[in-house]
Amino acid sequence: MSPSTASRPRTAPPADFLSAYDALLARWPVPVEAHTVRTAHGTTRINVCGPRDGRPLVLLSGGGATSAMWFANAGALAGAGHRVLAVDLIGDPGRSVHDGSPLGGLPGLLGWLDAVLDAVLGEAGVLGEAGAFGEPGAPAVDFCGHSYGGWIALRYALHAPQRVRRLALLDPTQCFAGFRPGYLLRALPLFLPRRTAARARAYLDWETGSGPHPDADWREVYALGYADFPASRVVTGPRPSADRLHGLTTPTLVLLAERSRTHDAHRLARAARRALPAAVVDVVPGVSHHALPMAAAPEVNAHLTDFLADPHT
Repeated sequence: MSPSTASRPRTAPPADFLSAYDALLARWPVPVEAHTVRTAHGTTRINVCGPRDGRPLVLLSGGGATSAMWFANAGALAGAGHRVLAVDLIGDPGRSVHDGSPLGGLPGLLGWLDAVLDAVLGEAGVLGEAGAFGEPGAPAVDFCGHSYGGWIALRYALHAPQRVRRLALLDPTQCFAGFRPGYLLRALPLFLPRRTAARARAYLDWETGSGPHPDADWREVYALGYADFPASRVVTGPRPSADRLHGLTTPTLVLLAERSRTHDAHRLARAARRALPAAVVDVVPGVSHHALPMAAAPEVNAHLTDFLADPHT
């Protein structure tokens, strides 16, 4: 669930947020290149690492998490030979700037991602030689999304299956089942006025419970972004229909956090297997929704690198 507000951006991101973001990005264990892509909606920041001739892997973070959240995963993915492209969602906290036209709903969100991929696949600075993976639109990209980013990744695979080679979903929301009512009640204050970093920290601590906590530096990035970032209206929508999901042929991995408070992980696993019988579905024990990519990084990275490896092609 994204903490974005209903307003268009009015001011620059606050300095304390940018400082915390950059400090977290500095913890990536591999060299990171910052690239920007201009679309009709604004400027998109992409943090890039891994070999220039590696297979492109697009990482989409959860709402408010920023692309810097992948610090515990990017090294393993780059080491496995992927050209990692971690995207700051347009209109969300991060270094993307939504100073263009409004997204206007799901079609606009998917169109923005189309434009980002068109630019990335044709830009020598991001992928080595321009056109190394074919002309824009070539089916050469793997996707991995966490939480809200998982919903976007799944929606994109349904929108443009020819462009998605493999799809990995980490505790995705609004993909195969809805939110727990109790979670929605707890999360509701995030959308009320008088937004404070303390409120965001309290929400994360509640969702984590007694399990492994998310990284402290990332927690601060999330809290500061929630309180002060000049975000845009979040694009949401219903879950994909059963018919649309049954028609998806993209190889898919679904990793769920056993202690997630957003949904019941085991029920969601059953729903995912019904919706995508060919998918690889697993539940990672002892970890919560927000902590999954960080606190369970060794297991998550092993699943991802195995699933995305060439023998599966």
